[in-house]
Amino acid sequence: MIYKTGKDWQNARDKRVLLFGMSGLGKTHISNLLRAAGNWFHYSVDYRIGTRYMGEHIADNFKRQAMKVPLLRELLMTDSVHINSNITFDNLAPLSTYLGKPGDPARGGLDFDEYLRRQDQHRQAEIAALSDTPGFIERAHDLYGYPNFVCDSGGSICEVVDPEDPDDPILKLLGDHLLMVWIKGGEAHRDEVIRRFDRAPKPIYYQRAFLNRVWQDYLREQALPANRVDPDAFLRFAYARLLDHRQPRYAAMARRGITLAAEDVAGIGTVADFSALIAHSLETQGARP
Repeated sequence: MIYKTGKDWQNARDKRVLLFGMSGLGKTHISNLLRAAGNWFHYSVDYRIGTRYMGEHIADNFKRQAMKVPLLRELLMTDSVHINSNITFDNLAPLSTYLGKPGDPARGGLDFDEYLRRQDQHRQAEIAALSDTPGFIERAHDLYGYPNFVCDSGGSICEVVDPEDPDDPILKLLGDHLLMVWIKGGEAHRDEVIRRFDRAPKPIYYQRAFLNRVWQDYLREQALPANRVDPDAFLRFAYARLLDHRQPRYAAMARRGITLAAEDVAGIGTVADFSALIAHSLETQGARP
């Protein structure tokens, strides 16, 4: 780790962290808090994916829908209107909408092969966005003068790396430049994020082997053809299984850094609180190679 002790962290002129874990446990809350302090650069991996690497795919999908409307088709064909997404750190809906959900097209579902194609696009985009992190650390420091850096990773980071491989190139790259910080939820958090997801299922990136397995399980259990699947029902079916699938992957990643309990993160109100919690965790969890 780039900080061996709490004292190393507290004395560091440049503090750099990567936050990872399931959505809804505090990554973006902490990132926003740090950014608001004025001397932290906030690098959102999902924002980078949605703008730099999938922006054209997203815009083309909007245009494809607009071309179905005669008036909009005429305006697009004559370059009279422009259609682009308006992704922000706090609104990643255009990216989620493009990623989509598999199932019945009458209920907004995608053909499974098309869904897999978009999943593959997201995988490559996420790998590229993570690989860009060191460059943004340098850019934030040299161009904008930010001494501190927080990488707000997506929940699917554990799906595009091999957490058990000590030589995984992405994890090695990130670990060489940032302190890896897992925000870990307990059973109560797990139940709450499942309830939240059930109310509004949103598209997610899945590791291909896991996705194929859970898709076939659902088709078999429901005795449905793929084009009759309720897209939201499938996402609800998959979500709890996804949490169980990701937990050991996050835990393996955390061996390269430290772990913060989600309830402790929820109590953070200032940058000083965050810094103190990091220092305490480095001391109590011990330095790792």
